[in-house]
Amino acid sequence: METFLIRALQLIMSLSLLVIIHEGGHFLFARLFKVRVEKFCLFFDPWFTLFKFKPKKSETEYAIGWLPLGGYVKIAGMIDESMDTEQMKQPEKPWEFRSKPAWQRLLIMVGGVLFNFLLALFIYSMILFAWGDQYIKVQEVPLGMDFNETAKSVGFKDGDILLSADGVPFVRYDGDMLSQIADAREVSVLRGGKQASVYIPEDMMQRLMTDSIRFASYRFPYVVDSVRVNSPAALAGVQPGDSIIALDGKPISYSDFKEAMAERKKNEVALRKDSIDPRLITLTYVRGGVTDHLTMQVDTAYLMGVNACIETERLLPMVKKQYGFFESFPAGVALGVKTLKGYVGNMKYLFSKEGAKQLGGFGTIGSIFPATWDWHQFWYMTAFLSIILAFMNILPIPALDGGHVLFLFYEIIARRKPSDKFMEYAQMAGMILLFGLLIWANFNDILRFFF
Repeated sequence: METFLIRALQLIMSLSLLVIIHEGGHFLFARLFKVRVEKFCLFFDPWFTLFKFKPKKSETEYAIGWLPLGGYVKIAGMIDESMDTEQMKQPEKPWEFRSKPAWQRLLIMVGGVLFNFLLALFIYSMILFAWGDQYIKVQEVPLGMDFNETAKSVGFKDGDILLSADGVPFVRYDGDMLSQIADAREVSVLRGGKQASVYIPEDMMQRLMTDSIRFASYRFPYVVDSVRVNSPAALAGVQPGDSIIALDGKPISYSDFKEAMAERKKNEVALRKDSIDPRLITLTYVRGGVTDHLTMQVDTAYLMGVNACIETERLLPMVKKQYGFFESFPAGVALGVKTLKGYVGNMKYLFSKEGAKQLGGFGTIGSIFPATWDWHQFWYMTAFLSIILAFMNILPIPALDGGHVLFLFYEIIARRKPSDKFMEYAQMAGMILLFGLLIWANFNDILRFFF
């Protein structure tokens, strides 16, 4: 329950900031061109409003709705979410949206998307300034990667070190690298000290989207951090700092060791029938640069009595880079543009059967936030959502900013406005489409939760 509340709070805080910034973009350009904004509402408020106030000498009422699906600014003289068609039947007023030149109306409509994108770039810049950038050099991980079943089915093997895709070297393991692999025809890996090739099928991304387990994870060396007093490991002479590199002569990682112990425990009866003591193991370890062996017996729970080192920075090749205040801005812009390109590139998979199933609602969005409060991850996810909100809103769908932009371009080219009745029907059609997508996305969340 605590995890749910932490994620829900992060989601609400993030969405509130993004909605305020987005609608603030519309509001600012509207006021710049002297267009009246009648209402500025955080979240939607059908039937009733949680809170509202109107400052003296202000034309704008500020409110907080109860339905956290977005927000809106009610701009005088346009057909929007409010569907105020009665106002459109009145003669044009000089302070209305419809009375302004097309270029001013265009800037008002793109203001929200522009502010969301600028917000993302600013957040990325401040993240790099405050925390810097760090990543694991994927080509230099000592034990390679563990792969999921889909990856293994196309030819990857546990322990492979990822080198390149179609000749382009890998740098770090992230969403871009996954897209790089899915779009490649050949991935080069280092396997047993020799270079090998894995040929990627054309439907690789569709296959990966059906997985509930990530494509790959790092294989960590088994480095002993501490030894419990009077444990089997302590009695056998295991010491903190020892690197366990083999079990019964077979090279292992930390995950390999755990799986081997679980397998022995599962087959305990059968092994004893074959006169094999499943609890008796031989370890090969490195201490102070010297390799040695020892034989010991694990306890009845098949544990040695040690705590493994879990500090990634000590176990894997980590690259760290710090940014000065002014350095952080070009780096933040580059990160934001790269994120946008990656998101847009992956949109093509949305129209596949697997992509439609992966479409998620508020449950999916909330799940991307960490289960414990982490300001670095909160701001990183907020910047990412700001990029998504900017891109989704500029799509040429009626009821979205991009739909209004599309009709404004038509007006500029054709030199005549679409009729109010057409705009009304287009707005209704767009809202029906958006609500349908919203219902489908949240229905997917419900299916994933129960099944």
